[in-house]
Amino acid sequence: MIKRPFYLTKVEKSFPIVPIVVLIGARQVGKTCLMKMVKTSGKQLFLNGQDPEIAELFQKLSVLEKYLQVYLDAEFKGYLLIDEFQFIDGISTMLKLLTDKYPDLRILCSGSSSLDIQQKIEESLAGRVRIIEVLSLSFQEYLQFKDVKLAELFETLDADTVSSALTSPFDTLLNDYLLYGGFPRSALTDDPEEKIAILDDIYKTYLLRDVRSYVRNEHFVGFSKLLRLLTVQIGNLININELSRETGLPYKKCEEYIALLEHMYIIKLIDPYYTNKRKTIGKMKKIYFCDIGLRNLVFGNFGEIAYRTDNGSIFENYILLELWRNKKPGMNIWFYRTTDGVEVDFIVETVQDKFAVECKNKVFNKPVGVRALDNFCTMEGLSRKFIVNRNLNTTYNGTKYLQGFLAGEIFNVEL
Repeated sequence: MIKRPFYLTKVEKSFPIVPIVVLIGARQVGKTCLMKMVKTSGKQLFLNGQDPEIAELFQKLSVLEKYLQVYLDAEFKGYLLIDEFQFIDGISTMLKLLTDKYPDLRILCSGSSSLDIQQKIEESLAGRVRIIEVLSLSFQEYLQFKDVKLAELFETLDADTVSSALTSPFDTLLNDYLLYGGFPRSALTDDPEEKIAILDDIYKTYLLRDVRSYVRNEHFVGFSKLLRLLTVQIGNLININELSRETGLPYKKCEEYIALLEHMYIIKLIDPYYTNKRKTIGKMKKIYFCDIGLRNLVFGNFGEIAYRTDNGSIFENYILLELWRNKKPGMNIWFYRTTDGVEVDFIVETVQDKFAVECKNKVFNKPVGVRALDNFCTMEGLSRKFIVNRNLNTTYNGTKYLQGFLAGEIFNVEL
């Protein structure tokens, strides 16, 4: 198993603070593997919440206590790992009772973005739990799966690295990543047909199966149309009135199913950033997919990225995911767009900082100013602004140009 230190470090740093950690995300992004790779100082017991016999153990505290005494530790010291914990009825109450009664017990759970997971946590486990979102592989993690030596070379690069023969393999692999995304199973093969087959399997066997339990039978054709329409709109505003009309779904059901897709980590919605409310686009959100490979599968196109009409939207989707994966506590990501067409792709605000990001899927002969970005930063008093592109790592008139495969480094750049 290839380690993902970004998430492992988060888990390991959480346990001294809270007794329960929950990994939440779409199916097949590697949550179970992460659970098994976490370093622990005591004994471990791994349980599968989808097993009816395991679920039955959690229906009565005395029964569960006896089981843990035998299979984990007589003094209730160690780590209890529960995969797909949302399938166990009353699980949050039982976890609360266990951690209150046994302070040396630590519990690591995973959940595949079930609609009721966060509600259960908020109601019963407030103050006792930390939620960690697990997404598909970042580009840097993708390199680990493709070529360990190349991944080591990548770690020597920084935001000032000049594009050269040394960096060209990263740009080539980025094109591959923009087609097939970051599901670990897909990343482990070099065969394009096998990659697509794996994505199709994930989509049909896991994601659609989960979705079906929430979508009414008479709406499933409309829901499938909705998902297909959303793949066309990545990086754009979603208009629910139009989607309702084109899918034949009632307006409220369109809203409900879009919320379902977001909660299941299939899509990601971004809110608008408000300055002057009379000039700024209203409540409509921009849509992106949580994995680009899955989006391309549903969209039905794995053509070479350089020749696609949607390559700019795909590149923008990729940048959004790199920003989101590096999300810090209290951080927000917005977009800015006015009624007269002025737009900035992303506004990122952390506790300490705020900066703007423009995405350009193009090769620049030389850096140029982007008026909308410059004007917005002047208006908002922002000192940090970025243009993420395909070939330049340089600074021009206070704007940092950053090559696409280094997008994950944006938080480390000092201007």
